[in-house]
Amino acid sequence: MHEDLLLLDTIKLNFSPAGLHLMNITIGLIMFGVALGIKIENFKKVFLQPKAAITGLLSQFLLLPALTFLAVWIFDDYITPSVAFGMLLVASCPGGNVSNFISSVAKGNVELSVSLTALGTVLAVLLTPANFAFWGGLYSSTSPLLRPIEIDPLEMFRTVFIILGLPVIAGISFARKFLMITQKIIGPIRNISLLLFALFILMAFWKNFEYFIQYIDWIFLIVLIHHLIALASGYLFAASWGLNRINRRTIAIETSIQNSGLALVLLFNPRIFPPELNMGGMAFIAAWWGIWHIVAGLSVAGFWVKFRPVKQLANG
Repeated sequence: MHEDLLLLDTIKLNFSPAGLHLMNITIGLIMFGVALGIKIENFKKVFLQPKAAITGLLSQFLLLPALTFLAVWIFDDYITPSVAFGMLLVASCPGGNVSNFISSVAKGNVELSVSLTALGTVLAVLLTPANFAFWGGLYSSTSPLLRPIEIDPLEMFRTVFIILGLPVIAGISFARKFLMITQKIIGPIRNISLLLFALFILMAFWKNFEYFIQYIDWIFLIVLIHHLIALASGYLFAASWGLNRINRRTIAIETSIQNSGLALVLLFNPRIFPPELNMGGMAFIAAWWGIWHIVAGLSVAGFWVKFRPVKQLANG
């Protein structure tokens, strides 16, 4: 590994406390907007025909973290420790709600996508801390470049619950009590929250532009490969369960669209990742993933619609 690349881990990125608070609020607002659209009707078909949903959740929370660990283990000589941890953290996060939009563009099973996002968000309160603690701890004990790290799963659980759990509970409760108001505000809330998050990511890159230029070629390649692993594994795993092409594509999208904003929130919590751990590469992975998974997801969706159209109903 080149010595300059190792310096990536020691970089302290420029994030102000006010900016971090804004990011926390933005992620909470996004999750509140997601919860406003969660209806019991979304889950009826899932429970009546659970095969696709179970496949999607296994792909998201079991297969992707395991394959990510295998990838960082195989390429350990070519990536820095914090980059490896960034990949594991992103893989441990639930799917992002952008996946619902991309599934609609791809003519996928939007009902399945919404259900997987909702179920994944709820399960992530427990599974994201558990997955990262397990795979991160396993990697730190096997990599010769690292001293073992100690991640507090309870602190991570607390942060995930505040960022994901509380807004989801509030959103579902609000939608049940104020149906008419919900119908008016759900669209604007989603648009505003996504715009704020996009602006935050752009500002973060602008404030760290020097580092971005220095390392983007390497980070771009890593995220490209990692995203391809997520997309292909989701599709092939769904195919191995005998699901039809529409559901395969939906699960592939759901597996490859990760809530990288949550990863950034966790990363900049000093009670979870103390600054002395030298985790500069983690922020680059999470931030660039947040941009790339949208670009790649929309590109793949467009390709499927134009060159591989599917007309049958998504019921398998």
